[in-house]
Amino acid sequence: MESRQLSTESQSRPDLRALFLAFSSVGLSGFGGVLPFARRMLVEERQWMTADQFNAQLGLCQFLPGPNVVNLAVVVGKRSGGLAGAIVAPLGLLAGPFAIVLLLALLYDHFGSLPQIQSMLRGIAAVGCGLLFGMAWRMGAALKQKSIFLPFSALTVAAIAGLRWPMPSVMVVGLLLSGGVAYWALGRK
Repeated sequence: MESRQLSTESQSRPDLRALFLAFSSVGLSGFGGVLPFARRMLVEERQWMTADQFNAQLGLCQFLPGPNVVNLAVVVGKRSGGLAGAIVAPLGLLAGPFAIVLLLALLYDHFGSLPQIQSMLRGIAAVGCGLLFGMAWRMGAALKQKSIFLPFSALTVAAIAGLRWPMPSVMVVGLLLSGGVAYWALGRK
């Protein structure tokens, strides 16, 4: 417990300007999903969170309504800058992309039916999928008790992608089962 407190205390706490600029850079880093960029910025570049903290916070954010990365920005902002941080971080994340999407919507309205544009969008979708798989790989590598928790990842993928079970049901059952296993296996230490 003491080493966990030390690692949290040794991490820098960004001010509101740093939160806004960091999340702005994340928001402007990708199309179709910036969660891998958020992880890189928070864990590897700025070291505002450890890999374990990121995994735990993202797990929480996935169960909250709304986009995961926006929820994560709110949580990180609140932790670092209180209520003002909880407002500034998602504002930084969303302001630039919002302006760009408005501009792109105007352009798509005019040029979207062109075959070249449709091909380009399919390519961008493939890159986005690759980014998500890369982030999932890194998150799995950061798990300390892989043998306990990675089977839950495989079962979740199989249930949602293979068996086409409804995601909310799979998430609730996965939460209860993995939480129970974590409590039983890790809580006794």
